[in-house]
Amino acid sequence: MSSVAVCPGTFDPVTNGHVDVIERAAAHFERLIVACLRNVGKQPLFQLDRRVELLRSATDHLGNIEIWTFEGLLVDFCRQNDVGIVVRGLRAVSDFESELEMAQMNHRLAGVETFFVATSPLHSFLSSTLVKEVARFGGDVSPFVPPAVCDSLRAQFAANRSV
Repeated sequence: MSSVAVCPGTFDPVTNGHVDVIERAAAHFERLIVACLRNVGKQPLFQLDRRVELLRSATDHLGNIEIWTFEGLLVDFCRQNDVGIVVRGLRAVSDFESELEMAQMNHRLAGVETFFVATSPLHSFLSSTLVKEVARFGGDVSPFVPPAVCDSLRAQFAANRSV
């Protein structure tokens, strides 16, 4: 039985939905690695080091969390770090199909198991994309993201408006 799991994501930015899944997963593993992805296929709003800072701020109350970064295939990260369990949050049925495909591929490639955590109904509608869109147009995202993320979004979009 493994006491280590990884919870991967781009976290651009981390939302209260992400934090919910991380907190709940952390309660079931001795160590939970929250792995922030440098995804070359995406143009993130926040640079990787800022996303890591925001993740640390949002999870610093959890003693068994480690924030790491990676790029490339998740299964390679798992192999290199001897992690056999991936934790993924599911917001809605629409997430399930693509998450299941990834879980099956990860298992086929490296024997990595995936544990799905259903996001709390309070956060099931949240996505980083939706939060960024609301913030971009000056909407209040404070109910949806940790305070440091809210401040960073305000600052980022205020800077963009002044250009």
